[in-house]
Amino acid sequence: MRNWGGNHTYRAVRLHRPATLDELRRIVARAPRIRVLGARHAFSDIADSAELVTLDALPADVVVDRDAGTVSVGTGMTYGALATALVREHLALANLPSSPQIGVGGAIATATHGSGDAGGNVATAVAGLELVTSAGDIVAVRRGDADFEGLVVGLGATGAVTRVLLDVEPAYEVSQRVFEGLGWDVLVQQFDAIFASGDSVSVFTRWGDAVDQLWVKRRVIGARARAGDDLFGARPATSDRHPIPGLDPVGCTAQLGQPGPWSERLPHFRIGFTPSAGAEIQSEYHLERRHARAAIEALRGLASAIRPLLYVSEIRTVAADRLWMSPQYGRDSVAVHFTWRRDQPAVERVLESVEAALEPFAARPHWGKLFLADATAIGGLYERFGDFAALLDRIDPRGAFRNAWLEQHVL
Repeated sequence: MRNWGGNHTYRAVRLHRPATLDELRRIVARAPRIRVLGARHAFSDIADSAELVTLDALPADVVVDRDAGTVSVGTGMTYGALATALVREHLALANLPSSPQIGVGGAIATATHGSGDAGGNVATAVAGLELVTSAGDIVAVRRGDADFEGLVVGLGATGAVTRVLLDVEPAYEVSQRVFEGLGWDVLVQQFDAIFASGDSVSVFTRWGDAVDQLWVKRRVIGARARAGDDLFGARPATSDRHPIPGLDPVGCTAQLGQPGPWSERLPHFRIGFTPSAGAEIQSEYHLERRHARAAIEALRGLASAIRPLLYVSEIRTVAADRLWMSPQYGRDSVAVHFTWRRDQPAVERVLESVEAALEPFAARPHWGKLFLADATAIGGLYERFGDFAALLDRIDPRGAFRNAWLEQHVL
């Protein structure tokens, strides 16, 4: 069995698929080493272990509490399935990942994100969670409880998170426009204004002479839905675009300014279609927003090494949070994403240069993507790292949820 991008073959000798919570508890309590396998959208061995367990056979049980403004949901479902259920209830999430095909549990555990100056990663919507520990016990925590902020972005190391309680709000509509031909000088000089031009803004580039595409998503509020003029000198596209130049945009969400449900505009890709290129490797780094201009210039200096292996890069902003192991912990962040061709040895050679260029900016890697930095380099980037390590010792004293990836890159 391989991951979604095809660059990792799982080494596990057994895959469990429990249908009840009691069955899951027995499996976890017996296993010497075990990890939860989600939608396999990670690009490393973060989810690998001697034994794996998938939660997609447990009841999803989407339960809405309108008075509290929350929804309780099983973590084995995808964001696409959750969004479809919420649309039926005329409710919405504040943010979504760019690919609705990814799983709720894995996305939260790795602080996967959408974008927006005021938008936090998807884990910031968590108001509560339930997990099965390595002893087979059930632990439930709510926002404000001790250790809550350490358990949410748990990297799969705290236990098998079976349910999450998420903040929801009334359904809303979003419009999306794509602009082309943005100049690098304009992006650098008008960085804050460009990323304030929508509720969710993405810059797609292949690090050439000009920025390739500027995607602007806006909540529909009166005149804000109107679009059509140039934006910072970039021209509005006259037809839908794919982020990767030359690919068919049929699988992308509608982009010509027509309002649509939040679930059909916030992601870049439509439910039911293969996102991005498919056979690929992804990397991403998060740095404090004040370093954005210098980091962009540093990466432009590596363009000749990056471009031969690159499908496309994406630059986004993500709001700060207080989740201990979130890459946005304590700082409004800029995320620089790379979608690479599936040639891992060559990609790793380029990542050596990329990570060296971003080191002066204390860039934190996305936990679900491919990166090289080890625990020695990463530990110092997280103020609450010591608290997180102590939490793992308390909640999983026998180390059942630890694996080679966690030892190499975190502990």
